Amino acid sequence: MGLVQLGKLNYMELLFVRYQKQLYNYFLKCTLHREDSRDLTQNTFVRVLKYRNSFRVDHGFRFWLFQIARNLAKDHFRNAQAGRDRSNPLEQLPDLAGEEIDQEQLEREEKLHKALGLLPPDKRELLAMGKFQGLKYEEIARIRDTSVGAVKIQMHRTIAELRRIYFEELTE
Repeated sequence: MGLVQLGKLNYMELLFVRYQKQLYNYFLKCTLHREDSRDLTQNTFVRVLKYRNSFRVDHGFRFWLFQIARNLAKDHFRNAQAGRDRSNPLEQLPDLAGEEIDQEQLEREEKLHKALGLLPPDKRELLAMGKFQGLKYEEIARIRDTSVGAVKIQMHRTIAELRRIYFEELTE
């Protein structure tokens, strides 16, 4: 990123290749929509380029990148609450037609996606960062501007809520 700051923009490709899949998966777990996730991933890299001079090496690139991504996700949900119509999140499951699949595993994944869809966006985001992207509690705390203890408590409560929805609400 330091080279990008110095005007060597061809290094953006390396950053894109290295982080685009992580960002896409983060947005997919937050939004549960492929098209929105693609757009948000692309917009994140546009902002990286636009705001490259605000990057500080001492904070680390991944931290800075996920701060940008989190701000875009918050904007996305704010716009969605303002009246955008959303399709069924289950439509976002991969099309596995023609592939040998474990039907039981597919049903569990569908149920998990449905349970994730019933969580509020901030809780999906927390799970996306911690459980799906593997960010450490310390990193999440810095991104969310809170304490590590608060992140641990929020994560514990979010997992408990997801578990309750998965095992109780979706089995009725």
